[in-house]
Amino acid sequence: MPELPEVEVVRRGLEDHVVGRRIVRVEVGRPRTVRRTSAEAVIAGLSGTTMTAAGRRGKYLVAPLDSGDAVMFHLRMSGQLRLAARGAPRPPHTHVAMVLAGGDELWFVDPRTFGEVVVFDPLRAAVEVPELARLGPDPLLDELTAAMLRARLRDRARPIKGVLLDQQAVAGLGNIYTDEVLHAARVRFERPAGALTARQVAALHAAIGSVLAAAIAAGGSTLADAQYVGLSGQPGTYQEQHRVYGREGQACRRCRRSTVVRARYAGRSTFFCPRCQS
Repeated sequence: MPELPEVEVVRRGLEDHVVGRRIVRVEVGRPRTVRRTSAEAVIAGLSGTTMTAAGRRGKYLVAPLDSGDAVMFHLRMSGQLRLAARGAPRPPHTHVAMVLAGGDELWFVDPRTFGEVVVFDPLRAAVEVPELARLGPDPLLDELTAAMLRARLRDRARPIKGVLLDQQAVAGLGNIYTDEVLHAARVRFERPAGALTARQVAALHAAIGSVLAAAIAAGGSTLADAQYVGLSGQPGTYQEQHRVYGREGQACRRCRRSTVVRARYAGRSTFFCPRCQS
């Protein structure tokens, strides 16, 4: 958490409320949040600049600046970008604060401090933020066809869930949405990716598009820990539509004849319907 839908919701918030507004002042608290460079580099790189657009690749937010640089926000497990009126009490774990022209502040809040804020030169992106160059196709931004997806799965003995979680295979999916996509496609999480039939891959391709679109429309998923909220602090509601994720022991919302089972895969909880998914 957050995954592609949540990051896309935040991106749209930045596009609507932050793009075009000058960053008057920057404060950095926890150095770990700016560990890729330094507090001084982030302060100097953002102060006096304006975001000219709000972009996203997979789970990464990337905003070009009018200085020619760009800023990358990676929320990772518990990071939030929050917009509030200047002078509002900053929540605990506010590690970067950007004061905006017009009277608001943009905060990077991250209790677990795995997230990052990086100012970089787009011409040196392959060196300064190499993980962006390694990302696979983004289901919303790139022309990810069923044929392309099948090519990426072909000859892979790895379980399909592991391939979908691999950001170099498909960018943006995490533990929640792989489970939801696999259930929608009727595919069991441990099936070897290369063993899927053309029909199953087509169903998987369709499910990626439909599940992500529905999740974005609902503002993303805010779980019990409430670690994800949108730019204005609003929670998502897609968790109310989850078909399997977090629903161990409850009736499958497709077949109604079996209950959702929780298993472990790669150290993570995995939820599926043993009747619907094969």
